[in-house]
Amino acid sequence: MQNPASPPPDRAVIEHFVRQAVYRRLGKPVPAAATAPNPLVVNVSARHCHLTQDAVELLFGKDHQLQVHKWLYQEGQFAAKETVTLIGPRSRVISNLRILGPCRSINQVELAYTDSVALGFDVPLRLSGDIEGTPGCMLMGPSGFLEMPIGVIRARRHVHMHPDDAAAYGVQDKAMMKLKVGGPCAVTFDEVLVRVDESVKLEVHIDTDEANACNLKSETPCELSS
Repeated sequence: MQNPASPPPDRAVIEHFVRQAVYRRLGKPVPAAATAPNPLVVNVSARHCHLTQDAVELLFGKDHQLQVHKWLYQEGQFAAKETVTLIGPRSRVISNLRILGPCRSINQVELAYTDSVALGFDVPLRLSGDIEGTPGCMLMGPSGFLEMPIGVIRARRHVHMHPDDAAAYGVQDKAMMKLKVGGPCAVTFDEVLVRVDESVKLEVHIDTDEANACNLKSETPCELSS
């Protein structure tokens, strides 16, 4: 299998290094956001699901492997070509729910509040992976059904940080930060959870409801602060 080519550098990556060069050329102090090892990237996390390999085989057939549709910003993460149909309460459905890869150790569906209302779910706000006591659903694929007794959440907004980024911003794992979004629909999001890991780059995830509320676009200025 040939995977799609890696995406070109994100706009924020280019602007990050240009900003560093300008500050240095002018002899001005470089703010923490500009000295962080990675640029601040804010991405919208649309509804999707994470599945175990056993679940993938149940839905798509024995030994099936997820195929790369599009590489995501974090290294090794991708949107798969495969999608499933989610069946919620009272048989309401969402078609073409995208699977994100690679496979994980638990099955989890992430929805925005508007998605959950349309489906008839009472979905709790949770950190990814914290699925105890959450509602379940049925997933349908071309080769079978998967009944999930739990695992449907709205993922709380969060920022992935490498330890070097966390040091630059002066925060630790599980801390809370603020995301200031500029533009004509400017807004500040409080309670942005910090998740520190050596394998990640600096990236904020908000859901479609939050992004639509502030009309977030690739050129929208964003600022992260503690």
